[in-house]
Amino acid sequence: MIKNLMRASMAAALALAPLALSAPTAYAVETVPIAVGVSRLAVENESREGYNRDLFRHWNTGLDAADGCNTRAEVLVSEAVTVPGVGARCALTGGSWWSYYDDVRVTSASALDIDHMVPLAEAWDSGASGWTSARREAYANDQGADASLVAVTARSNRSKSDQDPAEWLPPSADALCRYAAEWTATKLRWNLAVDEAEQDRLYLIAAGCNETTVSYEPAP
Repeated sequence: MIKNLMRASMAAALALAPLALSAPTAYAVETVPIAVGVSRLAVENESREGYNRDLFRHWNTGLDAADGCNTRAEVLVSEAVTVPGVGARCALTGGSWWSYYDDVRVTSASALDIDHMVPLAEAWDSGASGWTSARREAYANDQGADASLVAVTARSNRSKSDQDPAEWLPPSADALCRYAAEWTATKLRWNLAVDEAEQDRLYLIAAGCNETTVSYEPAP
């Protein structure tokens, strides 16, 4: 049944967007139907052997080393619904945010976590174990794509932990299509693989998200 749904979803996506399957141009943003995006993910067995969170240096000085803000703070400022005040040593005051995982409005920066869309441990399992330390740092602090880092409630982030979509999905039903698309986009951006259970879940979600697209640009 799952395989039939996967085939049907792929067939529909291919019929709607034949041009989307042309070979991507290096470093160009590519936008494709979500099922096509899922189909582009390599399927491999995962291994957590040798993983240590400290192998992904974060948070670093962010996009602007002179602003006094690290990556976490810069993401909080960029994703704010109401922009906070930024004081000495990047102290944030005021502001408001929307945590799309659980559809919660937040008015305190301290109540938010910056979630790696694809958790560090999952990235390690999926290909990052073979990267240089510099590339792992770039991944852990990636502000080059909106999907890579997201400000969400600490509760939802810690519930997710290092689980993939086969194991955890956001509690808000309205978040499902966006979450699957952003997960897929992040894995495509960083050329990370999926395991079979993860791929199956993504295809099942894609079958109910026909209007959803995946946009990604390969990481430099």
